Amino acid sequence: MEEGKKLLPLGEDDFRSVRESKTESYYVDKTLMIRDFLREEKKVTLITRPRRFGKTLNMTMLRDFLDINQKSHDIFKGLAIMDTKYADDINSTPVVYLSLKNCVGNNVEMMIAAVAEEMFSEYKKHAKNLQDVDQNDDTYLRFFQTLEIFRKVPKAKNGDDDVSKVVHIQKNLIFVQNSLSYLIETLHAFYQVRPVVLIDEYDNPIIEAHQLGFREEFTSFYSGFLTTALKGNAHLKQALLTGIQRVAKESIFSKLNNPVVYNVLDEYYSPYFGLTEQETRTLLNYYDLELDDEVKSYYDGYLFAGLEIYNPWSILNYAHRKILKAYWLKTSTNVLIKESVLKADYNFHHSFEKLIINGEVEVALNLEASFAELPRRDTLWGLFVNAGYLTVTKVDYRLYLFTVRIPNEEIATEFQTIVSAYAKLSSELLQQMLIALIKGNMDDFFRTYQQLVLESTSYYDTKENAYHMLMLGMVMQLRELYEITSNIESGHGRSDIILKSKSHERCHLIIEFKQGEAVDELKYEALKQIHDNKYYAGLTGEVLCIGIAHDKKRCELVHEMFVASSDI
Repeated sequence: MEEGKKLLPLGEDDFRSVRESKTESYYVDKTLMIRDFLREEKKVTLITRPRRFGKTLNMTMLRDFLDINQKSHDIFKGLAIMDTKYADDINSTPVVYLSLKNCVGNNVEMMIAAVAEEMFSEYKKHAKNLQDVDQNDDTYLRFFQTLEIFRKVPKAKNGDDDVSKVVHIQKNLIFVQNSLSYLIETLHAFYQVRPVVLIDEYDNPIIEAHQLGFREEFTSFYSGFLTTALKGNAHLKQALLTGIQRVAKESIFSKLNNPVVYNVLDEYYSPYFGLTEQETRTLLNYYDLELDDEVKSYYDGYLFAGLEIYNPWSILNYAHRKILKAYWLKTSTNVLIKESVLKADYNFHHSFEKLIINGEVEVALNLEASFAELPRRDTLWGLFVNAGYLTVTKVDYRLYLFTVRIPNEEIATEFQTIVSAYAKLSSELLQQMLIALIKGNMDDFFRTYQQLVLESTSYYDTKENAYHMLMLGMVMQLRELYEITSNIESGHGRSDIILKSKSHERCHLIIEFKQGEAVDELKYEALKQIHDNKYYAGLTGEVLCIGIAHDKKRCELVHEMFVASSDI
């Protein structure tokens, strides 16, 4: 980082750590979210946003502002919340803070143990202030009984310890399941102030359990864990949960009064997760960078209730490295998406192919349930939006149809991995093919392309326009080098795929597909169509024209270099 500049808080999602760092850290003020949370006074609120959009930083901000056991005036000095009437609420409330983003376990018992471990950490924190209470009082007695149960959980070092841990947890399961409820009641009794509960990434254990095959078993425990604490609890002031998506009311929330859910289509809370365009521009300018069209094409494109939002993780990394590339990290949700696409039905695949070819598609969409719970087309599309792979650009509430699009170049590169998984293609062969294509080495390109066709034979045999869709999906990761268009008006017709080079050092690429038994003839027909319809209209310089003909396993290719001028 340049001398005199504030430190970029890369990978730091704890509010106090950001504000107290030895070298002052750059912080985008989101503290008015505290005002909106307190002003709403909703008993239970759920905010759903993609990973890496600042949920944890905002949750720790709420914790540090409200926590009655902290002194936080210094870390909130100069921030917007201190200029509101809610400044008087600083350090006035007991807070229970749970982060479940790292809760993992290879079976239901170990997943429950992971939740118990997080609860134990919170119990230890509060126990320091409860040493002088009357432990014979029923409320405090339950607290210390539960604390002792947590304390006696064997530390996992080997398989035997894991078995002991499971046995101990199972033996005392009722205490573990009620532990959050006990803690809320204890804090209310001790401080005579009803506590606030904050649960970050509440849905992560459900997603993990789903992928490992024990979701229903874990849900039985988890539903009771949340319900006893959050439903009709007179000791609770407010609760805020964050996650990727709402878990279906038919399971987790079946016994819990429906929380107020704010998703990416809701205006309330929309400015607080991610960076607005002005916040992004100010940040980049501070680090001597410009929010130009190229940066926008990479990281812009998200719409939260019509508000343009940038992924803060990507912007911070770009400001640090000053290199335009994909920084979005893979998560368990990404794996779930890939697996779900493979298992989806024909109707979903049909719309998915339209999305890949056209960049957007109109679909029925359900953002109000978890795909892990309700594996339907509308919830799968909802998972794409909730996870940040797609953004909603248009809503027709009469027909309940949503237009969704791939938000930017960074996410487009992720779709290449989905498409390759979708068609069961080798990522190594795919990389070889793209390198050969960029270099114009058509012999290597065609040889590798033939291998990829053979790998995905069953896919090619059963799908219409498969070659076009797959090629488009595969070249998506070349968006750094080319402006990629497909099936748009070009010259006197509609071209299959055009890759317009962003550098004069590389030629443009036009690819046209034909399908039929006479592949030897059809490849020349594809090439002729490029010239007849002047698909290179508007391009200048060298254009590599490629005609590809398919008949199931068989494919043939012909190519020709053409020099285009602007007057075509």
